[in-house]
Order: sequence, then structure tokens, then C-alpha cells
Amino acid sequence: MTSVKEQEATRRLMVFLQEWDSAHKVARSHILDNFIKSNDSKTEPELELEFSQGASLFLARLAAWLRMTYTYSTCLRKLLRSIGIFLSAASGHRYLIEFLEIGDVLILLEILGLNYHKEEDKRESVKLLQLIADAGRKYKELICESYGVQSLAKFLATSNSAEAQEDTQILLDSLGHSNPKYQNQVYKGLIAVLPCASPRAQQLALQTLRVMQDVVGEAPTAVVEPVLGVLRSTHLQVQHEAIQLLKVLMAHQVRPALLEGLVAFLTPSCRKELTFCSETAADTATLGLKEPKLVYTQQAAAAKIVGVLAKESAEVAEELIQMKVVHGLMVAVGNLDHVASQRYASISLEYFVHMFPFLEECVKNALGDTLFQHFMDSPETWYTKMDPLQAEELASIVIDIP
Repeated sequence: MTSVKEQEATRRLMVFLQEWDSAHKVARSHILDNFIKSNDSKTEPELELEFSQGASLFLARLAAWLRMTYTYSTCLRKLLRSIGIFLSAASGHRYLIEFLEIGDVLILLEILGLNYHKEEDKRESVKLLQLIADAGRKYKELICESYGVQSLAKFLATSNSAEAQEDTQILLDSLGHSNPKYQNQVYKGLIAVLPCASPRAQQLALQTLRVMQDVVGEAPTAVVEPVLGVLRSTHLQVQHEAIQLLKVLMAHQVRPALLEGLVAFLTPSCRKELTFCSETAADTATLGLKEPKLVYTQQAAAAKIVGVLAKESAEVAEELIQMKVVHGLMVAVGNLDHVASQRYASISLEYFVHMFPFLEECVKNALGDTLFQHFMDSPETWYTKMDPLQAEELASIVIDIP
């Protein structure tokens, strides 16, 4: 027989559940407020004690209400946070199983794509998905099998909340590790984020791609165009992450294609078709810029990056020379319309001449005695002494490199 104390606890539980079942939306919202305030960070034994060994009955009601109201609920965030208390409870793995058996993973993913929900609501959904992924490989696979990668990548690209984007990036990174069946899918999903309009999303996607590269192995050719495309971004953080990823990709078979693209960017008027990025896909900060301005941003980035990559590897530097990078750098130096292109191209050109002495005579013959002397005396500022005629000559100059 049950004790009087146990009977009283059971009675309180039944009263609470009846109160929930009969409550309208406003009353349920208050119940959720009290539940969150009283039970946040509780363990499974503590929750069971609170609910007289019937906590699963309340979790089932929360999950059922989520299925019924997720498309319009005005207190969705409170509902998701309440479910999160169960899923995050220490020693509460059975709560996770019970929630998943109901099939609410699909609902959590669908919430991310609903335009009329607040970013905070969607962030709570991402947090629940993270709790599920943290439970192990088979749970990561469950999320991926539910088209989770596509939903998360799209949300990362379109979200207006930096916090939500960071949570989504952490989740995608989690799905990309210890999940061999779907790691390539996650990698491709991150590549798909790169042409988006959000600089923050581009930055986070580039970071995650770099971290995942060792896990994925050989880089696919599909990475070339999107990575080169982000060089049009005017955001320094995006440019920095692109450089870090390019360094990693130099050890893969896509290296020649990447280097050829970078060299092509140095002479945009000659190879404009290789800009890889339409103006409609540029980030929102550059949408108002004219096409030449975007191309010059790309040119400056390429001028900077070829120097960085050359310093990292003499082998890469030699490949760039074979691809006529010196000619491209001179064209960029002669771009009087874009000081950044001139500056970065001058710095990189000086490195190539210093690193490969045989280039000195070639560059001297191309520049002429006066300009070459300015270049040798002050490689970082010599372009400021260039007149328009000399700049125009650089664009058509032919450099004979043995």
C-alpha cells in the first residue's frame, strides 16, 4: 500500500496536470513561467521528485502542445525552454528518448523556416537540436536524416541574429564531427552558405569549413568558386577567414584552380568572367556598389592573398610565377582607381622579387630605370609616384620570365 505522503504527492500531480489540461493559452503561459523559474538546471531525480515520479506526463503534454501550436504559438520560446529543461537534465536520457519517439525533431527544424517566428524562438529550437546532437552519433544521424543540414544552413544564411547564427554554427560543426555518414553533407551545406548576403554567416561558414577540412579529407572542386567569390566582401573578418581557409586548401588537389582564380582576379578587365560572384549574391554592404568597385575589392584581396600564400610555401610561389602572377601584380599596381589594389600588389611584388632574384632583371626591364628605382627604394609607396600614362603602360606590359 502507498503511504499517505505518496498519495498526497500523486494527488498534487493530478491536480497540476488537470490544471494544465483545462487552462487556456494565457494560463498555460503563466504555468510555463513558474516551471522555468522553479526547475531550471534540475537533474532527472529532482524533476521526478518535483512531479511525484510523473515528470514524463508533463513532458508528453508539452510535446503535444508544441505539435499543435508551433505554427502560431505566441509563447513558443517558453514552451521550447521548458522542454529544454527536460532534455538537458543530468541523468535524464529517458526524457530525450520520450521526446524523440513523439517525432518532434522535424517540428524543431520546421520552426527554423517559418518567417513569422521571432529569432529568439528559432534560437531556442537550435538549442534543443544541439541537446539532441550532444547525445551521440545516432542522434546526429537522426537530425541529418530529417533534412537538418539544409534547414540549418539556410537559417545560418538568413538569420538576423548574431547569437542564433553562432548557435547554428556550433550545431553544424557538431554534426560534422563523429558523424562519418553525413560529414560530407554538412561540408557541402556550409559551402552553400558562402554566397549568402550575411557577412557574419560567411565568416562562420568559412571558420567551420577550415576546421572540418581534416575530417572530410580531400576538398571537392565545388569549394573553389564559392571561396573565391567571398573575396568581394568588404568585411575584413570575412577576408581573414577566407585567407585562413585558402592556406589549408593549398594542401589539396584544388590548389591549381584556386591559384588560377586568384591570378585572374589581378587583371579583372581581361578576365571579368572569372569573378565568380554575381552582384545579387554580394553581401548587403556592397549591394549599392557598382560592379567595377566590387571587382577592385576582389583584385585587392587577390593581390594580398597571393603574397600571403607565397610566403607560406616556396612551391606555391613558383606555381604562381608560372601562372604570370608578376604581370597580374603589375596590372593591379597600375590601378589608380583603387589604392588598396596598388598597395597590396606592391607589397606582394616586392616579396616575389626579393625571394626570386632572377625576377629583378625582368621587372626592371618592364618598369624602366626610373620606376624600378622607386620600387626598390620604397616598395610600399612607389606607386604613389606613378602618373596615369605609366599606370596605363603597366596594364599592357609584357614580362619575359625565363
